[in-house]
Amino acid sequence: MGSKDYYEILKVNFDATDEELKKAYKSLVIKWHPDKNPQHPIRKEEFETKFKQIKEAYEVLSDPKKRKVYDFYRHYRLNSHSSIKENGDGDAGNLKEDEAGVVESRLQCTLEDLYKGCRVKLKILRMVPDVFGRLKSVEEILLINIEPGWRNGTEIIFSGRGNQKPGAAPGDLIFVLEEKPHAFFKREGNDLVVIHKISLLDALIGKTLHIPTLDGRDLTIQVTDIVKPGYQLVIPNEGMPIPKEPSRKGNLRIKFDVIFPTRLTTQQKYDLRSILSDADN
Repeated sequence: MGSKDYYEILKVNFDATDEELKKAYKSLVIKWHPDKNPQHPIRKEEFETKFKQIKEAYEVLSDPKKRKVYDFYRHYRLNSHSSIKENGDGDAGNLKEDEAGVVESRLQCTLEDLYKGCRVKLKILRMVPDVFGRLKSVEEILLINIEPGWRNGTEIIFSGRGNQKPGAAPGDLIFVLEEKPHAFFKREGNDLVVIHKISLLDALIGKTLHIPTLDGRDLTIQVTDIVKPGYQLVIPNEGMPIPKEPSRKGNLRIKFDVIFPTRLTTQQKYDLRSILSDADN
């Protein structure tokens, strides 16, 4: 569908009835059908392209469900090419509208965005009635402030900024935060969890870890305990910010994946048996 305006293709108004759509479609088919216009052989490709667009437009607008979805995307489109991100990587999609004209959209954010906070500017198109009650498209810019620590599912509501039908109050526009998966961290509540691979030797004798943080720092962490099954190393105040308590953060929890050797020589087995037997005494 791209950026084609199906109403413009069929030369009908936004509120065209089924009968008006059918009448417009039949008229345009006669005008642009390639087989019915042999007097224009040089323009054959143009006729074929136009005819395909007409069929596509009618197929969508003549189906109530497809038309409703198309209207939501066309008249409340969040165009990523015209979006301006400030300190963030916001992305919106999957628009839904209820009977009251409330439009809901996902706003995707990286974990870094939700850790540091950011501002996202989005260009939207909304439908409002003009002075004659006819619907027209209006372009607006919205500024969304993403606060540090906001969670997946947080709703940002713009009251009265949704589509408006003639004689009715404008609906609301709701953005629902959706956290993008992170390559290194997993969020659990206010905590950040990372799984670190560690050799059996390091699990027994200790190791120095270097963990990059979401705000660009590098944590140096000493593992001094023996890493047993289920062991976690908890680093206080290095998790996600807590929105209602800006000075506090959750914990960073490091889980370990111990890598066992695939083979041992006879001598290595003997040495290990000797060392571990002494450790048990």
